[in-house]
Amino acid sequence: MVKQVNMHEAKSRLSELGERVWRGERIVIARAGKPYLDLLPHRGPRKPRRPGRLKGRIRMAPDFTETPTELLDGFEGHG
Repeated sequence: MVKQVNMHEAKSRLSELGERVWRGERIVIARAGKPYLDLLPHRGPRKPRRPGRLKGRIRMAPDFTETPTELLDGFEGHG
């Protein structure tokens, strides 16, 4: 559920609204009765991806690249 508060109320209750956002609530700050801002929790920078970190831990079936004829026929409307 989204809670909408006006700008003045948001200024007066910012700490409380911030806590509610961190608990998972969605808060929208309105200006002149219309949605104006979304209040969101800060998320720190993401760690850079490290290619190859799962190497040797993922296995593909020997027939991974082969698609059964029945499946292809089903997609093409022949089955």
